[in-house]
Amino acid sequence: MILLASNENPLGMPASAQQAVAAALQGAGNYPDANGTALKRALAARLDVPAAWLTLGSGSSEILDLAAQVCVQPGQVVVYSQYGFIVYGQATAHAHARAVVVPARDDFGHDLDAMLAAITDDTRLVFVANPNNPTGNFIEAPRLLAFLEQVPAGVTVLLDEAYTEYLAPAQRYSSMDWVHRFANLVVARTFSKAYGLAGLRIGYGVAQAALTAKLNARRPRFNVTTPAQAAAIAALADSDYLARTYAMNTAGRSQLEAGLRGMGWRVLPSAGNFVLAHFGDAAAVHAALLAQGIEVSRLDPYGLPEWLRISVGLPEQNAHLLAVLRDVPAAARTR
Repeated sequence: MILLASNENPLGMPASAQQAVAAALQGAGNYPDANGTALKRALAARLDVPAAWLTLGSGSSEILDLAAQVCVQPGQVVVYSQYGFIVYGQATAHAHARAVVVPARDDFGHDLDAMLAAITDDTRLVFVANPNNPTGNFIEAPRLLAFLEQVPAGVTVLLDEAYTEYLAPAQRYSSMDWVHRFANLVVARTFSKAYGLAGLRIGYGVAQAALTAKLNARRPRFNVTTPAQAAAIAALADSDYLARTYAMNTAGRSQLEAGLRGMGWRVLPSAGNFVLAHFGDAAAVHAALLAQGIEVSRLDPYGLPEWLRISVGLPEQNAHLLAVLRDVPAAARTR
């Protein structure tokens, strides 16, 4: 199978992380460091934040869930965008809160003005993704900062940056500066995407000390394993791997966008490691790809039944997918 459904890094786990995991397994008979001391030290140095501002999670999805549990009481409101990451709704349900889903803009991105207008006295948490999964939309830093400046201090904003390492240099901004400024901001990131550690389940949140203390108080004590912590430390220091990942993804995303558009499909601009394409009869196209050993992602749960999300693969994988799509039967190409 060619797996292009879950936005994994097709380069796989970096060799540096594999070596770190092998060494860490020697001590796997003992419980992991519950505080993640060494990893937090490495992250604090990289991000220029105190270690006391860090929460480790089983992927960044756990950080999203913890934020909902800590910030929201049953019956209170969580605001997020239509076509936002599916875990936002799940985290809201886990907290027994009420979801207010704000309609997306015409380009499928977050309507930040409408999200601000949706905040009421009952609102306690707002989820914002940048870039957004599954649409790939990117919010420019000035627009995002203006939004943060207008959110009431009693409402926490969870800024989901799972795909931030894929941003082009001109798009990059320092959300860590914003964490220093806004006591109601949590930035969530993951090692599952650009760092190639999806199977080890490790991510982290960054927030000021008071909010971080609440997140850590709710966090399961041994939620991140010893091998995962060791792999994350190694991957964080592996600048060559990250550079190769960025270069491969940038070229591969362009390869997919150009190929799909050349066949007449509509493709949304993406700042992540995937593209979102409109196929009309997406179920038939998905089945045709699956029959050829290629798995991409159906988006019916997002209310996008005519679209497929395609993760960027290796160059030869991208080329094979495009070749298969050229032969998709006419009946499946309705759009």
